[in-house]
Amino acid sequence: MVFVAVFCLAIFSPTQALATSLPPLNVVVTIPVLKDLTQQVGGQYVHVTSLLSGYENEHTYAPKPSDLIAVRKARVLFEVGIGLEIWVSALVKNAGSPSLVVITTSDGIGLIRDHSDLEAVQPGDHEHANGGNPHVWMDPESVATMLRHITETLIKLDPAHANEFRDNQASYLRQLDRLRKELSERVKQLTDRRFIAHHPAWPYLARRFGFDIVATIQAQSGTEPSALQIQSLVEKIKKDHIKVIVSEIQLSQRIPELLAKEAKARVVVLTTLPGGLPGTETYLDMLRYNVLQLANALEAT
Repeated sequence: MVFVAVFCLAIFSPTQALATSLPPLNVVVTIPVLKDLTQQVGGQYVHVTSLLSGYENEHTYAPKPSDLIAVRKARVLFEVGIGLEIWVSALVKNAGSPSLVVITTSDGIGLIRDHSDLEAVQPGDHEHANGGNPHVWMDPESVATMLRHITETLIKLDPAHANEFRDNQASYLRQLDRLRKELSERVKQLTDRRFIAHHPAWPYLARRFGFDIVATIQAQSGTEPSALQIQSLVEKIKKDHIKVIVSEIQLSQRIPELLAKEAKARVVVLTTLPGGLPGTETYLDMLRYNVLQLANALEAT
């Protein structure tokens, strides 16, 4: 009888019952990449809302009333930072939730500058206040750092499930490393890795996998190149025999298609956000899709 009593106490201990009965932690993230990473670590213990769905431009996004409600209900908000989500601070302020924790997941990541000459940076250019390109998640090594910030935060807010969070983090990092090696091997087979970028979203991907960004069409969000700039790009593409222009589903394809027609190049439409294209629902799916589509296009031409 004593054994039975002890056994029952072990099963129905108040601490364990409390831990398992707590509702999932309410988390808000700015972009779908962070939603996927948070779900990978938090599993059933988190309820994650992404303010962007994958089709919007993360630079020019305008928050909706439903976003304000989501932030007000959240315990933590994960952002990329580096000035990517310039609209977040006003959203958090308007939500008026003093207990909200805001975590910048890019902290500690080595940033790439879009301009080699600081004097050439103009107000409104893609570089942000701290002089770095914000698309850090395009490099899987950066994602490992972002994942660490997410894991550490979830452990602080829900220490009862710390071991599960750490195990989930380790499992995901193994998947990430396997995919990185697989894609690196694929890119090594290419004899020409050069391309023209529509928008400065690809330097981290290029650095990690050895692609070469020859030029960028649109250095500023929401602007278009002049006729003179377009003509200069056409001449460069022809002269250097560049065969691929990389655009994004979140942007208008008019200028890339015009350049491709004039210079007899090929436009490859990729995505910077999971869910932007079919087959890119998770970060790993998106990374695989982007690298393989680009590699296939470079090889075919």
